Amino acid sequence: MKKAFEKAQQFGKSFMLPIAVLPAAGLLLGIGGALSNPNTVSAYPFLDIAWLQAIFTIMSAAGSIVFANLPIIFAVGVAVGLARSDKGTAGLAAMIGYFVMNSAIGALLAISGELAEENLAGVGQGMAVGIQTLETGVFGGIIIGIVAAALHNKYNKIELPQVLGFFGGSRFIPIVVSFTAIFVGAALFVIWPYFQQFINLLGALVTGTGEIGTLLYGFILRMLGPLGLHHIFYLPFWQTALGGTMEIGDRLISGTQNIFFAQLADPSTEQYYEGVSRFMSGRFITMMFGLPGAALAIYHCAKKENRKVVAGILLSAALTSFLTGITEPLEFSFLFVAPLLYLVHAIFDGFAFMMADIFNITVGQTFSGGFIDFILFGVLQGVDKTNWIYVLVVGIPWFFLYYFTFKFLIRKKNFKVLGREDKEDTVAEQVSATDRAKTIVEGLGGANNIEIVDCCATRLRVTIKDESLVQDEVIKQTGSKGIVKKGTGVQIIYGPQVTIVKNEVEEYLGE
Repeated sequence: MKKAFEKAQQFGKSFMLPIAVLPAAGLLLGIGGALSNPNTVSAYPFLDIAWLQAIFTIMSAAGSIVFANLPIIFAVGVAVGLARSDKGTAGLAAMIGYFVMNSAIGALLAISGELAEENLAGVGQGMAVGIQTLETGVFGGIIIGIVAAALHNKYNKIELPQVLGFFGGSRFIPIVVSFTAIFVGAALFVIWPYFQQFINLLGALVTGTGEIGTLLYGFILRMLGPLGLHHIFYLPFWQTALGGTMEIGDRLISGTQNIFFAQLADPSTEQYYEGVSRFMSGRFITMMFGLPGAALAIYHCAKKENRKVVAGILLSAALTSFLTGITEPLEFSFLFVAPLLYLVHAIFDGFAFMMADIFNITVGQTFSGGFIDFILFGVLQGVDKTNWIYVLVVGIPWFFLYYFTFKFLIRKKNFKVLGREDKEDTVAEQVSATDRAKTIVEGLGGANNIEIVDCCATRLRVTIKDESLVQDEVIKQTGSKGIVKKGTGVQIIYGPQVTIVKNEVEEYLGE
């Protein structure tokens, strides 16, 4: 079980590199697509300026190309995330493998006489990097990324006979990945049509459960958050046929997020895909309204002498949740000291997703549900397309639901949340930023105990050799919001600045 968690942790964090690309692309597409839409221009004539529309059109095109090529981005990102060293070579090998895999599928389609000449979407085919192939989408990219990383980790130090010595080590990886990708393509040529049918049936089952299924989706997603495994859960809904399919511009698009951004780039879109209301929009209700209400409750429950101290911490965490949708800094302030509050939070979050489904709120997002995405993909797109106004209609009561529920439970159960600690529960003295990396390494049992250092959006994710050497109290001195341990997998929550912490640790270790 511990090994499974460690592998799942590595797999989940490998998604974060490609996911990190989405906000920039979404910003370009959100602004460019919204302000170059003919309906928007008709409603706001001051936008009808040739050079201004040219800028918006370029922005829209620049954002669209990223979402159109997510499979290869995921192929490279997953390989880089899973490779233990020499990550650049792993990424390059994955890209070459993706080309070869799709070329092999295309060749087999032609040889078998199954290469469609028209209606590609209707037969599950499409274009990938200029190659007509099966529409494997992000799944295809993830598969070849895993293959490339596995081969890289196994053979990147291989020694060949002297006459072939030049092709040893890292140079061997693109070669072995290329040959392996042919067999992967052949396997997908046979298996993928059946797998696609299974995914479509599973997607229909999920959709068929209605609002109850949406509630369970939101609840499970939130419960996986503390383990850092939520990326693994939601990504198939966002990026594969599990989240639905739709034909847009003669292309079959799979996955809720892909459908949303394809519609965002399509001027003829009148209403965004209903799957967005099931698998995305509920986040805005929780992150913009629910959790800030919880923060206010924690503040009002704090001892009077502590309120000035905790006010800044809670305000910062609440604003982070509201603006960006990053919730860990706030959630981890009560997760460990009051797990019941987190369970209630997960239940409320499930109901938030259900309410978004009921009101058909179709506000999309890049990776989280904060105010920035709400403006770009909700307000700027118009009420008719997104029903964004219902986020406010539901969200304001949600603020008070969280506030009064948290306030009641904290006082009733006397939870020792921020500001209510007993005098003996002193906060660990914080080390300076210059000593942070040294202290983290010390808290993880020393440099010799650390195998892999990586991060996601908010967590430092470390694989260690001996979990008994980890010292929680030492790590707490570095400003961490919480620590999650499962065997040799350790996650230290720092918030959005975690990439800086990761770089500091890697520099300290001499990587």
